[in-house]
Amino acid sequence: MHLCRARTVGGANSGRTGRCLSELASGRLRATAPRYQRYQRYRGLARPFWLLALLLGGLLLFLSPSGTSATNHASNQVFVIELDGAITLVTERFISRAIDEAEDEGAQLVVITIDTPGGTLDATRDIVTRLLASEVPVVSYVTPDGARAASAGTFVTAAAGLAAMAPTTNIGAAAVITGEGEDLPETLGKKITEDTAALIRSIAELRGRNSEALEATVREAVAYTATEAVELGVVDLIATDLNDLLAQIDGTEISTASGSLVVTTSDLEVREFNQSLLERFLGLLADPNIAFLLLSLGSLGLIVELWSPGLGIPGALGVGFLILAYASIGTLPFSWAGVALIALAVALIVGEMYTPGGGILGTAGVIALILGGLFLFNASGGSGVYGPSVKVSLWLLGTVAAIAAVLVGWLVWEMRRSGSQVAYVSGTAAESLVGQIAIVTRQLEPSGEVLVGGEHWQADLGEDQMAGIGASVIVRSVDGLRLAVELTE
Repeated sequence: MHLCRARTVGGANSGRTGRCLSELASGRLRATAPRYQRYQRYRGLARPFWLLALLLGGLLLFLSPSGTSATNHASNQVFVIELDGAITLVTERFISRAIDEAEDEGAQLVVITIDTPGGTLDATRDIVTRLLASEVPVVSYVTPDGARAASAGTFVTAAAGLAAMAPTTNIGAAAVITGEGEDLPETLGKKITEDTAALIRSIAELRGRNSEALEATVREAVAYTATEAVELGVVDLIATDLNDLLAQIDGTEISTASGSLVVTTSDLEVREFNQSLLERFLGLLADPNIAFLLLSLGSLGLIVELWSPGLGIPGALGVGFLILAYASIGTLPFSWAGVALIALAVALIVGEMYTPGGGILGTAGVIALILGGLFLFNASGGSGVYGPSVKVSLWLLGTVAAIAAVLVGWLVWEMRRSGSQVAYVSGTAAESLVGQIAIVTRQLEPSGEVLVGGEHWQADLGEDQMAGIGASVIVRSVDGLRLAVELTE
């Protein structure tokens, strides 16, 4: 569409206006409406980015651990699994996969080395369930010196068939709190505490441990040194390192889901079982700040794509970020209220783009974004969390909110600026269109859009007429920025 915009016709801008009209008449200036300019410029780049998104999806599938067929052949191996860091759903999937493979390969023993500040209650329960169902003897070992099996780590340590600790380690402090480190509301806190205390008691009874001492870690947040834990019967022994541990338990009877087994560790081959690339990647994503940042970037990409349709690049990146955000949020105790508020924020900002309200909708969107970030991870809302904090950093939330506010301000400024400009079409350019054949790009029924001379125009057919996409029509006249067209014979 041959357009030339100027704020005034005379005065300081008259020279610029004259040059623009001259270029229109000579055919050198081929300006289009902004979204179609960008579409023509970037549509060739869109396909590679969508292809990149598909390749990333295929890569994730390739990196995901494949199932191992059960062989049940005897293996002279001890699987060593490292539980280091907060316990999340990614941790649970890794430990379950490791035990599954140990069972399939007939391993003689599984040793889980533990150094954790805690984690989510749901993931901890799943790990405990898998440990209790293991047909391979499992030994939990809090190591190295200075390590801890705090909060959720207490349950994992106690659930193993045999529990050991390095000399200068500690265990306990398993009271249930929120992700912000605060006490739960009285009624909810009592319910979750009673439920969690019952879990630790049942584990203690099944494994023959001191149930009172373990229950005190939940009700009173008590913690024990390695020596105290052995004296109280919370764990079974102290070992200086892995070799010392294997030497001490040689010939020991360890309970499993299929009965007690005597383990012989004198000639076992140590096999370190590591996380897959996908599990490591998901472990990096299991951070509330990364989840919120990905969600914000993904939403921003979609907003830019809606503002300038056809770019492709922001849309592809936005979809990719949202997929990663979904994977990240899925590993954390999130709140649907927070997700809904962020979705509302995006809808309000998009609404500001299409129904300008002087910034009212955009401002409401920024407020919804801030509230969404605050409520996105509400650990006390059902699953319960004890251990590390699960919340979005206020610094990150403030930065993202400031960027969103700048975006809204720019949208409002652009809307006001475009409203003060006058658009017109060169008479010479209009005359050149009459009689040309145009191709329908958006169905005329009777109004729609056509492509003529390499440009997109709004067009109108006669009443009670319709032309589908790809049909040919003839330009009969130009009225402002619209074309009157007729069907070809």
